[in-house]
This record gives sequence, C-alpha cells and structure tokens, in this order.
Amino acid sequence: AWFGLPTFHLPSFADPVAWGLLPMFLPVVLVLIAENVGHVRGVATMTGDATINKQTGRALVADGLASTLAGFFGGSATTTYGENIGVMAATRVYSTAAYWVAGIIAVLLSFSPKIGALLFTIPGGVIGGVTTALYGLIGVIGIKIWVDNQVDFSRPVNQYTVAVSFVVAIAGFAMSWGQLQFGGIVLGTVAALAIYHGGNAIARWRKTGADDGGPIVPIGQLGGDPEPRSEDASR
Repeated sequence: AWFGLPTFHLPSFADPVAWGLLPMFLPVVLVLIAENVGHVRGVATMTGDATINKQTGRALVADGLASTLAGFFGGSATTTYGENIGVMAATRVYSTAAYWVAGIIAVLLSFSPKIGALLFTIPGGVIGGVTTALYGLIGVIGIKIWVDNQVDFSRPVNQYTVAVSFVVAIAGFAMSWGQLQFGGIVLGTVAALAIYHGGNAIARWRKTGADDGGPIVPIGQLGGDPEPRSEDASR
C-alpha cells in the first residue's frame, strides 16, 4: 500500500505497574534536556546569533509538549536531532523556511510504507559515511563553543568533566535498570552533569571556587554563561 497509518495506543491510567515505571524515565528526561540545550547553543554558535540562546526555554517547552503528546498515543519521546545541525553546518543553509519545508515533506512521506521501504534499501555503508561526517561536524561545533567561551581546561573540574564523559560515551558504556537500557550517550551526559555541577558545588561549599583555588566564575543570565571579566570590560 502507498498509504498507511501507525498503530495508536492510548495510555492506561489504571495499571499500577505503569505508574511505578514513571520515575525510571527521569534520567532519560534529564539527558534530553541537556541535549536540547546543547543543540540550541550549537546553532547559536554556528550562525553567530547569540539571541538564539534566549529561545532555550521555548525549545524545552516545545520538546516537552511534543513528548507528552507522543506518549499519549503510544509514541516515543521526541528530541532535537543533532543530524539537522550537522546538515546546517555542511550546507551553510540556516533559513528556518528550508527546514519547515523539509519537515513537512518528511511528515507526508512517513505516511507511505513504500517510501520507508525504499529508504531501507540505502546501503549501511552510505548511511554510516554520511552520519560519520555529520556527527563529526557536531563535535567540532561543540569544541568551537568551548574556544569561543574561553573554557579554562587548567581547572580540574573541567578536565574531569570532559575526560570522563568522553570516555563513557565513546567506549559505549551500558547500564541496565529493570527493563530500561542506558547507553553510552545517556551515561556520558549524566556523568558530565554530575561531575561539573557536583564539583562546582563542592568548590563553593569550600569557598575555594575552582578546586585549584581559582576564583568562582559568576553565572550569567543565560544559565551558565560567564559574566565578562573586569579586565575584559575595561578594554
């Protein structure tokens, strides 16, 4: 058939087992939040438009509403996709109109099983080569964010945050919790959040700022952007 619809499932509120599973999804939600924020920051850096950072809250609300709506009909949680950022970096096309059109076409094509079967005929090597380049571009954008914000990697808290999260994510660490499976990306994100915020919390409790005795970096209005230093502001 050229046209088909997915199987819809309505939620069951009477099943006590389902309510017991809800807390297990909180770690996944935290990872999606971190991913969403990172994607917004990446687009802002790539386009050179810092005002995009102010849309982070709206992006999180839209992502949450979409995930809730999808869950009510048996779908999976939604998230922003880094592949799109890689396409933007590769093509240098930043117009939102282009991605509106691409999204609408993708939704329409998803209603055709034959189109889905056609996409499955693409060799795995071709998909692997394209995604390797796209994910590599996303990684470069992340490094550029560090460079532009002058992240001080002489601070042990920054060193451990990057080192541990990179190894956990790239090495493919995995953890099982009941019926849930957490992969390297999830565990790497959790490790980065725990090490960075935990390390800074301990440093503030010790009143040493960075654990090497450096000054405490003030938090900016965008939830983590450092305020300009006094010597930079005087220039």
